Amino acid sequence: MLNIWNLKKSFSQPDGGRLEILDIPSFEVAEGEQVVLVGRSGGGKTTLLHSIAGITSVDSGKIQFFNQNLVEFPESMRDRFRARNMGYVFQTFNLLPAFTTLENVLLGMAFAKGRQDRDYANFLLDRVGLSHRLDHKPEQMSVGEQQRVAVARALANRPRLLLADEPTANIDPSNQQGIVDLIKDSCAEFNIALILVTHTMEVAEQFERIDRLEDINLLASPASERESS
Repeated sequence: MLNIWNLKKSFSQPDGGRLEILDIPSFEVAEGEQVVLVGRSGGGKTTLLHSIAGITSVDSGKIQFFNQNLVEFPESMRDRFRARNMGYVFQTFNLLPAFTTLENVLLGMAFAKGRQDRDYANFLLDRVGLSHRLDHKPEQMSVGEQQRVAVARALANRPRLLLADEPTANIDPSNQQGIVDLIKDSCAEFNIALILVTHTMEVAEQFERIDRLEDINLLASPASERESS
């Protein structure tokens, strides 16, 4: 389903140089497969998710999603493709503060499909245990509830791939397991492939496939380790 080859990404620095972040020879995810990525902070995990989602462009390589090379898409086309085929759970939620729980999910649908399915939005919010919070705005909800809204919104377009970037990082320990179970079970129920980034091994060990970023990204190890290898 997702195949990555020779992916390279760097960023400009104030001195005019380039900071290399990703150098990934190959990475694959099968349809419906659940993958956890672990690694040190600053190793490129979020950059990889942003590259797959088309949020950021890459320097070179291929990101093939069901036989379409996303690297070749212009930015506007990447945005549309992501909205229609991928869901993204951000660690900072990214809910629109002026809109209610239901409206946040409906807006996600409108951007992806150009229409809003209120029945399905209600179904998803009931699925995440928030049917009693439809008219509440983010500021009226707990952090754990906001993250559940974000998961429902990410599922709203019936994605084929869900990207979850440290989804428990800002959640208190008592709610972390609920978010993990919600993401894991929802992907299994709807046959959605998952790439979940975490630095918490207690989270990672609940999944069958755990990939260390240092094993797939040639630039993920500290510079001292690369120089001695």
